[in-house]
Amino acid sequence: MKNKLEIKEMDLLLSEFNIQLQTPSQASLKKQLADKINYLIEHDFYSLVQLLYRIDINETTLKETLHNNTGLDSGLLIADLVIERQLEKAALRKQFKQQNDIAEEDKW
Repeated sequence: MKNKLEIKEMDLLLSEFNIQLQTPSQASLKKQLADKINYLIEHDFYSLVQLLYRIDINETTLKETLHNNTGLDSGLLIADLVIERQLEKAALRKQFKQQNDIAEEDKW
């Protein structure tokens, strides 16, 4: 992961996956997220698919990641994809917010 999740993105993931952290850090979030994902893989795969769709995880990237890393913890692999996607969305929001910071006299 290139960047750290900001509190806003971390809170979104916590609420999306119904996770509560004792210590709010990216490492503990990743661990809890991986545990929750593994639980959903085993017990409620349909809900996991819905969550990944809602978060906008690319299906091809997900399949390639799982295929290329057989033998590794699927929960951790998917957690990395989820966190990376949240970072991408945060960067896009920041970029578009900066582009929208136009002075009132310059707006149409």
